[in-house]
This record gives sequence, structure tokens and C-alpha cells, in this order.
Amino acid sequence: MAENQNLGQVMLLPEGATRLLGRDAQRTNIAIAIAVSNVVKTTLGPKGMDKMLVSDLGDIVITNDGATILEEMNVEHPVAKILVNVAKSQDREVGDGTTSVVIIAGNLLKGADELIEQGIHPTIIIRGYKMAAALAEKTLNQYSGKADINEDAVLKKIAMVSLGSKNIGEAETKQHLSEIVISAIRAVTEKNQKGKFVVDRDYIKIEKKTGGSIAETSMISGVIIDKEVTHPSMPRYVENATIALIDAALEIEKTETDAKIDITSPEQLQGFLQQEESMLKEMADKIKNSGAKVLFTQKGIDDVAQHYLAKHGIMAVRRVKKSDMEKLAKATNAKVVTSLDDLTKEDLGVAGIVEEKKIGGEQMVFVEECKNPKSVSIFVRGGSQQVIDEVERSLEDVLGAVSATVENNGMYVVGGGAIEIDLADKLRQYSGEVGGREQLAIQKFADALESIPKTLAETAGIDAIDTLVQLRNKHKGSDGRKYGVDIFKNSVGDMESMGVLEPTKMKVQLIYSASEAAEMILRIDDIISSRSKQGGGMGGGGGMPGMEGD
Repeated sequence: MAENQNLGQVMLLPEGATRLLGRDAQRTNIAIAIAVSNVVKTTLGPKGMDKMLVSDLGDIVITNDGATILEEMNVEHPVAKILVNVAKSQDREVGDGTTSVVIIAGNLLKGADELIEQGIHPTIIIRGYKMAAALAEKTLNQYSGKADINEDAVLKKIAMVSLGSKNIGEAETKQHLSEIVISAIRAVTEKNQKGKFVVDRDYIKIEKKTGGSIAETSMISGVIIDKEVTHPSMPRYVENATIALIDAALEIEKTETDAKIDITSPEQLQGFLQQEESMLKEMADKIKNSGAKVLFTQKGIDDVAQHYLAKHGIMAVRRVKKSDMEKLAKATNAKVVTSLDDLTKEDLGVAGIVEEKKIGGEQMVFVEECKNPKSVSIFVRGGSQQVIDEVERSLEDVLGAVSATVENNGMYVVGGGAIEIDLADKLRQYSGEVGGREQLAIQKFADALESIPKTLAETAGIDAIDTLVQLRNKHKGSDGRKYGVDIFKNSVGDMESMGVLEPTKMKVQLIYSASEAAEMILRIDDIISSRSKQGGGMGGGGGMPGMEGD
């Protein structure tokens, strides 16, 4: 009977398919997850190392951003892809903490593997992990400080911590970038109907051009459009600009149905061309009559219309992206009009300066000095494409960290591994109260959280075990919560006085993301792949060469 069942299982699968069952599936999945974690762990902290990633086409990416590293690695194993998606989710939600979430997920699975070897069922481990994550969130909220989000002091510290691990210049440059980020977030922050602060990061545009230094990166109180003025006779600089935003073509559009015009004489042809020109002139006149000095349109502008706009002294930019039109509307307080007949003075926006500049050999239009803009731009400069790409990634992380603090009503925790030690201590106390086999899983969760200060110590060249022992002893004191890994002095230090603060929202997100990923992977006890081994379907680390020995 058993033989028939096995035969039935085999017959279900196509030729060349592979299958891993039970403990073999769990071991493989956990080994892959730990390998992925080991890839990114050396990038954690201010003394973390960078990775150079080279694509098949020879494109080079140099970064220590966890989400970018995993995405560029082009992993094939399904478990590795789960962790890549976890890092991406962390990046989308709060911008920062992508490396930490993968490290914690890897250590949760490593701890689970040890418990499974002892005969504890995965469902018990999962239940323990859920209990631990819930208590960790509750404890984080209890241990959080609360900043006045109308003041810059705490926000600057959070921004500097996020930038601390980025290799993008000295402290003065990072200070400059943090101030730019805070200014940008302040510009786009609004209150919703419930009175809660909301930061729409889509309205902070990051534009980059090679040339200059990182210190020349600046914030524009308006929008940068990577287009050029359409006609050489148009003005290149307009002060106190009134701006029209048109979602319509300044062209003679073709009819929707096939049409035929019979012209039998030169006079008819001339009349036809004059009629076309008259229509285009009328379009330009409508824009002039509205009082607009600058025109941005999503569609095209006919050469004849360009000529008349230039005669009227109107600067025009065509084929602007829809997303840029939305940003221009937010920045200048203009309305996007879909018909020239509807364009009125009330639809126009205002900017202090609209100017075309030549940057890095290319023309760009800067809409600057907007009054109370709800959309702004950060213009990134740097010596090479790799440098400005890394600055852009760093700015995205800082924007996420600062906006997460603002949206979470200024809630923050002490960084440098300090909060993880507190959470681990609280979980160990809780595990004794829980009893049963779940307590072992809760203790492994505590160990996984301690992997953050342990990794910080390792990347700084400090003895990780001694550091953990010192931190645990320090945190037993009345003021212990502020002590973490001081990577600059290679010792345990007061993180609060050093200004090492991190958003509570980021910590909550990474704990839940890591635990949910680990729980999902632990539930898998059967892997069936219809892909051949040559296709990399079930190979140990498909698409991740050099990881077999991790």
C-alpha cells in the first residue's frame, strides 16, 4: 500500500522535477536564509563594509544598502527571494533598517533550526515567535521617547544616524544632507482630517547630475524638470513667473476617423495652410491672454505655435511627465487644465524664478522660490555616477527614517544596539512566565535581537561576546537603557548623549517583517520544483554563487 502511495506521488510530477521533503526542506531553506543574512551582515553600522555588484552587462553598483544589494544580486532560490521581498517591504515602509531586518530573520531561522533539532515542532516555534513579536512591539512603545516634531534637534540626530553607515563624505557633508532632508520633509508634511501628520514622499523629487561634489547637493523650493525650453527665441529666465499647466497638445490633431481633403488649386492649399496657422496662433494667444509667462504641457507643441509663443515672450516646455506635472501643481499652486478654452488667470501658479540651466552638458528647467511649496526637489551632485547613485539611495533611507518619526508623532528609541538589549532582556523574563516549549522559541527570539549589537561590534572589530556581556551588565542599572555599542571608541557607550536615536516605527516594522518571514519559511515542509536542475530550480543557492560554504 505504501509503495502505491509513493508511486502515485512520483507519477504526479513531470520528468526532471525535483522534490525536498520534511526536514531536508527545512534544512535547505534555513541554510539559504542564513547565507543571505551573512551576505549583508558585514554592511551594518558606520564601520560596515560596501559591496561591489557587477551585472552581466558590466554595470557597477557600489553600496551598503541591504535592499539594493539583495535586489542587484538577482537571487533565484525562492527562500532568498522571500528575504529580498522583506527587505524591499522594509525599504518602502520606512526607508531604513533593510540590513537589520534580514540579519534578524536569518538569526530567527538559525535559532529555529536548533530547536527543531531538539525535537520541537515548527508550529510551537511559530507560536512562540508571534508572542515574542507582540511583546517586543509593546515594549518598544513603552521605552520610546517623544520628540517635538516642530523642532529639528531630534530629527537631525535620527537623520545623522541613518547617514552614519553611508560612505558619502565627512560629517559636515552628512550634516548638510540631513538639514536638506528635514527641510524637504517639513515642506511636504500636511495634517489629515484626523489631525495626524502625513508625509507624502512622492512629492520630494530627487534629481541627480554628475559633476561638482556631494557638498553641492541642494534643495530647490520647487521642481526641477529634466527638459529644455522648446524654442531658441524663448526667454531662458523669468522672474515672478505665472505658470500655466496644460494637459493638451498645441498642435492640429488628426481626426479620429479617416478623412480626405481634396485640394485642386494652389490657392486652396495656401488657404488650408493659413487656416492651420491661424488656429495655432489662436492657441498661443489664449495662453498669452491668460497672463501666463511660462507654459508646461504634457503633450507636444507645434513649431508654428512655438514661434508665436516666443513672439509673446512665453517660455514653454513640452512633453513633461505626468508625475512632474502633479509636482508642479503642488509646488506652484497651479491647476492642470485639459483644454485651452478653460484656461483662466485663476488656474495659473506662481514661482519666484523659472530658469533653464545647463548642468552636466544637459539643459534642465528649474522652477524655484515657490511660495509655501507642497512639492520640492533635492538636486544631487557628485563626482561619478556611482557616487550620486549611492547618495540618492542614502537620501531615500534618511527621508524614510525622518518621515517615519514625523508620522509616528515623534516616537524614537535609543540606537546602537541599546534597544535590542532591552527587548532581549524583557523577552527572557517573559519566557519564564509563559512556560511550556514556547518559552524556548521566545528565548531564541531574544538571541536574534541581540544579533544587532553583536554584528555592530563585529563590523567595528570589537570582541562581540565581551561587548554583549558588558551591555547586559550595564542594562541592569537604573540608567542602563541608554548604553549601546560605541563603534568609534571600540567600547560600550552612552548612545543617548551621543545622539544615536532611531525611529520607533522602523524598529516595530523590522521586528514584524523579520518574524513573519521566518514564520512563513518555517511552515514549509515540502518543496516541489518542476524546473530541471540545469535550470537552477532547486540547486543549493541558485543565482548566489559562492554561498554554499556559508
